[in-house]
Amino acid sequence: MKLSLNKHSKHLKAPSIRQFSNRMKGMDDCINLTIGQPDFPMPDVVKKAYIEAIDNDQTSYSHNKGLIEAREAIRQYFNSRYGFNYSTEEIIITNGASEALDTTLRSIIDEGDEVLIPGPVYAGYIPLIKTLGGQPVYIDTSQTDFKVSPEALESHISKRTKAVLLNYPTNPTGVTLSHDEVEALVKVLQGKEIFVISDEIYAENTFVGKHTSFAEFSEIRDQLLLISGLSKSHSATGIRLGFLLGPEYLIDKLTFMHAYNCICTNVPAQKACIAALRDGLEAPQIMNQAYIKRKNFLVNKLQQLGLELTAQPEGAFYVFPSIQNFTEDDYDFCVKLLEEEHLAMVPGSAFTDIGKGHVRISYAYNLEDLKEGMKRLEQFLKRHYK
Repeated sequence: MKLSLNKHSKHLKAPSIRQFSNRMKGMDDCINLTIGQPDFPMPDVVKKAYIEAIDNDQTSYSHNKGLIEAREAIRQYFNSRYGFNYSTEEIIITNGASEALDTTLRSIIDEGDEVLIPGPVYAGYIPLIKTLGGQPVYIDTSQTDFKVSPEALESHISKRTKAVLLNYPTNPTGVTLSHDEVEALVKVLQGKEIFVISDEIYAENTFVGKHTSFAEFSEIRDQLLLISGLSKSHSATGIRLGFLLGPEYLIDKLTFMHAYNCICTNVPAQKACIAALRDGLEAPQIMNQAYIKRKNFLVNKLQQLGLELTAQPEGAFYVFPSIQNFTEDDYDFCVKLLEEEHLAMVPGSAFTDIGKGHVRISYAYNLEDLKEGMKRLEQFLKRHYK
C-alpha cells in the first residue's frame, strides 16, 4: 500500500544542481564547478566560539528568536555596516538563510498568490512557492544585463501579486545593483500592498563598490523582510546560521512559524555568530581577494574560448556565460562535458527557461581546479565545435 502526499508535493524533486552532482559518482578525477560551497575553512575565531559553547554545555534551548546577545550582535553589525537599525525584537536567528526564506513564504502565501521573481533565478525558491500553492511569476532580465528594471517590475504587478523576491548579488549570474538601481525599484514598490523579500546572503561577497541593502530605504520598512546569514560570508554553510529581519508586527508572527518548525536555532552556532560578527569581520574580505582573482581568470579564459558574458559578475562567486555561439542546448552540453571530460557545470535552464543557452560556473573552488577545468572545456569545444 502506498499513501498519497498532498497535491503540491509533486513539485518536490531533486534540484538540477544536485542531479549533476549525483552524476559525478565514480568519477574520481572529476572537476566539480557546480556547488556554491566556499573552499575556505570557517575562520578560527568562529570555530573557537563554537567549540567553547559545547565545552561550556551551552547546548540547551534559546529564546525562539535566538539568544539576545546574538541578536544584539546582528543588530550592531547591520547598523555599523549599512547604517540601518533593527531592534533585537525585529530579528529571528534561523537555521540558515533557507529556513528564513521558508518561514517567510509559509507565513505569507495563500493559494493562488503570485510571487514576482527576476530570472534567471536560484532554483531552490521555486518549489517552496509552488508547494504552498503559490505561483512564481518570472521577470525576464536577459535583455537588461540580468538586472530587473523598474519598468519590468511595474509591468508584472497584478491584483494577485503577494510578494516580490529579490536576490542581489544574484545566484546564478553574479550581478548586483547599484544604490540608484535599488532606489528605483523601491520607488515602484513603496506604498503597494506587496511584501518585499530581499535575499542578501551574498552581500559580503560584493566586489564592485559597496553592497546596497533594501533595508537602507525606510520607505519600504513595513513591507520588507530581509534575509542573510553566515554561510557565504564566513564559509559556514554547515552550521546553518541565518538571519531574518523585519518590522516587529511581522516578526512577532513569523516567530511562531519558526518556533513550530524548529523551536530555535543551534545554540553553539549562535555563539559562533557572535564571534563572527564581532571578531571575524575581516574574513569576507580575505576570501573576496581570492574570489576576484578566480573571477578575473575565468572571465578572461571564457571569452578567449568564445563564450560570451551578458553581464560582468560583480559579486557572489558565479559566472553565467552564454554558450549560444556553440549550441542552445545547455543541458546536453553539460551532460556531454561531464561524461567526456569529467568537468561538471550547471545548465542555465536549471535556473528557469530564461537561463537557457547559458551555463553556471562556480568559482568557490581553488584556482588550480579552475585552470584544469578550463583546459578540459577547451578540449571539449575543439572536439565538438571546430
